Amino acid sequence: MLRTLLGEKPRVNQGILKEAMDTMAHTLDSFERQMHVDHDPNHDYRKLYIWTQGLISSLDELEQSYFAAAHFRKKVVAGSTEDMTSAEKAEYARYVYFYKDAFIRCFAILDKLGTVLNEIFQLNTSKTKVHFSYYTVLRQFDYHREHHALALQLIKIKENYREPMSKLRKRRNMEIHYMNSEMQDDLWQLHQTMKGKVKLEDLDQHLLEMQQGVDMVCETLHTAYRYITRIWRKQGIRR
Repeated sequence: MLRTLLGEKPRVNQGILKEAMDTMAHTLDSFERQMHVDHDPNHDYRKLYIWTQGLISSLDELEQSYFAAAHFRKKVVAGSTEDMTSAEKAEYARYVYFYKDAFIRCFAILDKLGTVLNEIFQLNTSKTKVHFSYYTVLRQFDYHREHHALALQLIKIKENYREPMSKLRKRRNMEIHYMNSEMQDDLWQLHQTMKGKVKLEDLDQHLLEMQQGVDMVCETLHTAYRYITRIWRKQGIRR
């Protein structure tokens, strides 16, 4: 959708994004078949089906937000907002909007996946923490060793992206709980210089970290749903 609005061609899924999308779509087929087999009297599979559909849509929206942020970043050339024309300030504001949207969506998707994993594997994470995150669910696998193989794979992905995800999480927390992340950057710079112009944050570095965040989410979704599909084929999900 955003590509069309920005005058670009529609996206063609490639790489890990395509793998994640295809794996989730395949699992949707499995849920649908199961609903027809036993008529899903408790709506368990319908719920998982709807949640997975939501994850597919959310991943699509995450990638679009990252793309839009990168698109508008190209239009920002000044080193500080004071040197920008009014038109460039508008482009910078659009970049900030979609960049924020992207890093917030990263963690929202992971938390939604945590809900799916908690439900499918009956991890009972809510007994540990009522409002739990994906990372809480990941720790919960330690108490349910049956799916330890999946936990190890997900932990490896988490560790591979520890640095960029830590930075994105800090910005997400500042945006949601404290103050805008770009305001925090401005305050730090003002404290350092106390005079002169406030330089922009490193937009290219932030976008690189955001791309790594998108990749982390894609790899995590692909790994989780590939495992779900695999055990489904072997024995079905025991509920």
